Amino acid sequence: MNFTGTHTALITPFQNGTIDVPAFEALIERQIAGGINGIVPVGTTGESPTLGAEDHIEVIRLAIQAAKGRIKVIAGTGANSTSEAIELTQAAEKLGADASLQVCPYYNKPSQEGLYLHFKAIADSTSLPIMLYSVPGRSSIEIAPETAARLAADCKNITAIKEAGGSVDRINQLVQALPDGFGILSGDDPLTLPFISCGANGLVSVAANLVPEVISKLVNHCLAAEFTEALAMQKQYYPLMRGLMSLDVNPVPIKTAVALQGHCSAELRLPLAPMDEDNLVALRALLRSYNLI
Repeated sequence: MNFTGTHTALITPFQNGTIDVPAFEALIERQIAGGINGIVPVGTTGESPTLGAEDHIEVIRLAIQAAKGRIKVIAGTGANSTSEAIELTQAAEKLGADASLQVCPYYNKPSQEGLYLHFKAIADSTSLPIMLYSVPGRSSIEIAPETAARLAADCKNITAIKEAGGSVDRINQLVQALPDGFGILSGDDPLTLPFISCGANGLVSVAANLVPEVISKLVNHCLAAEFTEALAMQKQYYPLMRGLMSLDVNPVPIKTAVALQGHCSAELRLPLAPMDEDNLVALRALLRSYNLI
């Protein structure tokens, strides 16, 4: 599977404690209309740690059903337990997902050998293409470039990595270590331009929940090496991209922003809490500055 392009890390809308199916389906329709290449249900932005297995699988099913083959569905099926990750991945494969996103196991702090064995066991359990997800800010460890290269060599269905460590130099390291054609995607909207300029080939986006047409256009400019146009967009939209990640922990600002547009409730699942009033005022002002509310 070619992971090039823009993939939206979807929020999971809730209403009175349950999945808001109409809001979720409408969100996916806006992604398709905005030119997004794929969607990622139940990643970090989809509040995956707060969902039980039944809800987790249901969100994936709903995403596949709503997408109707028009865009790729990369199911977030990672876990800090290898057996749980295998169960979720196999369920997603049966439902018809196009690929799997596998987060670096959190809390356990495994060694690089442990990471290798974890991801290899998952890859051996499925025929789905797998995108690794290195996010040390969440998991406290990163997938070393050497470990990613080892997995690429030993597991034919591990074909991409989402890099969310915030370091441009990590992209240089991954480009050196990984084989040609292995997908490298930015996990941070504001770093899309520098990451792609150094060899990444796409983005898994939070901001695209709100402005899919803007983010897909930015990525397309970068992939076409139209960096003058991309830099102009980066300058224009950096405050929005940055604010959606800095006013509170993800996904609180992005879900609140989409809610302020009237597309869903701002309801979160504990332990995530609503934005405090000061940050909410700042978010409203930010959205108004872009005529988004």
